[in-house]
Amino acid sequence: MIEINKRNARAMARMGTRPTYGQAVSACGKADKNVIALSADLGRSSGLDRFSQEYPDQFINTGIAEQNMVGIAAGLARTGFDVFASTFAPFASMRASEQVRMNMGYMREPVKLVALGSGLSMGFLGNSHYGLEDLAVLRAIPNITIVSPADCSEIHKVIQSCVGYREPVYIRLTGGLNAPVVYEEDYQFQIGKAVWLRQGGTVCLLSSGTTVGHCLAAARELEQEKIDVSVLNMHTIKPLDHEALQQAAEQHDKIFIVEEHFKVGGLGDAVVRYYNDHLNHRVSVHCHGIKDMFLTTGDYSYLLQKNKLDSSGIACFVREQLS
Repeated sequence: MIEINKRNARAMARMGTRPTYGQAVSACGKADKNVIALSADLGRSSGLDRFSQEYPDQFINTGIAEQNMVGIAAGLARTGFDVFASTFAPFASMRASEQVRMNMGYMREPVKLVALGSGLSMGFLGNSHYGLEDLAVLRAIPNITIVSPADCSEIHKVIQSCVGYREPVYIRLTGGLNAPVVYEEDYQFQIGKAVWLRQGGTVCLLSSGTTVGHCLAAARELEQEKIDVSVLNMHTIKPLDHEALQQAAEQHDKIFIVEEHFKVGGLGDAVVRYYNDHLNHRVSVHCHGIKDMFLTTGDYSYLLQKNKLDSSGIACFVREQLS
């Protein structure tokens, strides 16, 4: 696997999340012929163009047939292959939802379903391609692990961890070109275990996906105003890391959950429900995500800014709640 250092982290960030996914699968496929990649006619868009040429016997293009892709992936997974099947987030979570529910949830076939362009990263392609409901759909299906890597380095960690992981996984890739860098050196990654990136003060920012990088930048901005902010990378959305959530509640007065998803059904709902059911003391929890409405189209950075999900918007949200 690729070495995680400052140089490689920045190079992958410039390349973007989808090409990095292709790079990670290629590295695993080279080392293990049991790794199979499926694509719903998005080989180039998913970063798998090189993989398809170098390992043609390990690549299947199902065409624009996401439901069939999940079924084929389930059959291959049952016979022992490590299968990564990729398409855009709304097609993975909604067009193929019945196949995901039955083959991955009910039958527990260990397919790794990779949702490309989740959140707002599809930009000008608009609401038909935004992945803003996928967590609400997938969280409702039993037996499916949900992971959203914070940056390109963590994409490598997630893909590597999924090889040999005999449970169904939904991998939610947010961000695009010039993705935020969170990790510039190697670290311990484990599915289901959140990672503390900053600790201190009475305020905690909790997030997943590339929003984590924006939270880190917001924390640095707030630090200049003498507001100390912890940042927790909750890369595994299901199952939640209960130990980390308990620690966050015990050590902070206010917790802000930030996500590139509708506020309905996402990480915020999951964490609030956990606290409601298990917390023995009160902590103030605030959720910040996409409002319950269809959005305009536009450049990805513009959409993040408009929805206050860039670093400045996140810092502004924290200030408003603290005032």
